[in-house]
Amino acid sequence: MLNPYFQQGSASERSLVQDLINEHLRMYGVEVFYLPRKYITEKTVLKEVIESVFDEALPIEAYVENFEGYGDNQTILSKFGIQALNELTLTISRERFVTYITPLIKNNQNVKLSTRPKEGDLVYFPLGDRLFEVKYVEHEKPFYQLQGNYTYELKCELFRYEDEVIDTGITEIDDLLSTGAGGGTGTGSEDDPTTKLGITQILTLVGTGVTATAITNIINGGIRFFTVKNRGGGYTYSPRVAISSAPSGGLTGIGSATMIGGIVVCTDNVAPGTLSVQSVEVINPGYGYTIAPKVAFFGNGSGAAATCTIGDGVVGIISITGGGSGYTTSPTITFTGISSVSAAATAVVSSAGTISQIRITNAGLGYTQVPTITISSPSMASTGDFIFNEIVTGSVSGTTARVRSWNSVTNKLEVYQVNGSFKISENIVGSESGASHALRVINSDPVDDGYADNSDIEIEADKIIDFSERNPFGMP
Repeated sequence: MLNPYFQQGSASERSLVQDLINEHLRMYGVEVFYLPRKYITEKTVLKEVIESVFDEALPIEAYVENFEGYGDNQTILSKFGIQALNELTLTISRERFVTYITPLIKNNQNVKLSTRPKEGDLVYFPLGDRLFEVKYVEHEKPFYQLQGNYTYELKCELFRYEDEVIDTGITEIDDLLSTGAGGGTGTGSEDDPTTKLGITQILTLVGTGVTATAITNIINGGIRFFTVKNRGGGYTYSPRVAISSAPSGGLTGIGSATMIGGIVVCTDNVAPGTLSVQSVEVINPGYGYTIAPKVAFFGNGSGAAATCTIGDGVVGIISITGGGSGYTTSPTITFTGISSVSAAATAVVSSAGTISQIRITNAGLGYTQVPTITISSPSMASTGDFIFNEIVTGSVSGTTARVRSWNSVTNKLEVYQVNGSFKISENIVGSESGASHALRVINSDPVDDGYADNSDIEIEADKIIDFSERNPFGMP
């Protein structure tokens, strides 16, 4: 039986110990930020967290138990690349957590267990500008002094980012998910401030659109259009279009074949992945022809055949005087001038959103004056700048994502947590900024950090199975 004349620790004694510990932490500790995890979506049976958010960062003093360096596990080289497995042990005051952090988070219905630190929460450690995840909370060390416990010991590991939303409003923390201030592209190093964490998509948007311009001339004895008589088959690339030479003093025309897949002509397309000739467009109509030249196709397929029609007063080669900018799809091209048959053409849009070439589908007939070429304008409605971590939505597809970074010079928008599939030409609209830009190019391939083997694996796999076929495992 305990001696009743000894209290084994009074409330005042326990309070004194707690005060001494708090003072010790303020003198010899470091200031870290505690980020409570908010559970947004989780599976009902296994309770697996699907989506979580960290949007609060609360400063608190902590003592670093391992001042000599991170834990034993440093950096390893595995089949997944270089992995940093740094460990950190922090001691924080129980009283400070209960009186300061708990009141700020206890009324949030998405936070579980607000009375003490919990596994899964994050700690921002200023040394190295890093986030650590709490893996275990020891609440009985030191053990039962004066019948009480006064600290929490947090055993942490370097945080591995997945799909979490981190938007605390503190630049030092939030910039872990974006490019550095210098606009770097990231090297994949844990210590590189330009490293971007997580899987992202790069959306190239339309900035300030500029209308393209072009000029032409008129010629006699030029090729007006091609007529495909037989599509042929078995082609794996566009065949060369050969046109018989123009008479002396003339210029031989140039044509380009466009291809189509999925058409079986007799046995020409044995493999489902091979192509047939869909049409032939005029690159240069030539001039000086008195009779229609012959047309032949040279490639690794067979059977394609076509003829061409010539005429006087037809549109000559089209020269682009200004490629414009901001085009997402081929614009409408109009020829204005007196003729018996109006010309028609189609434009080739480059990956930069400019018009790189105009191909003639019908050179017209009977022009007496050079026609004026009018190219329709690209999207002119682009406006505003996106802000970090706001939700953007595709105006047509309804796809949503969060902004990782936005470059108003290159018009490249980096997004993550993509829910759905964006569509070319739709507007990407920011929920907070109100920015709206048309989508021109989608790049969902991750940046090659020098360690990924996915490309090598795919190349080797293609030697075993021909993935260019529609169904490499046989027709159903």
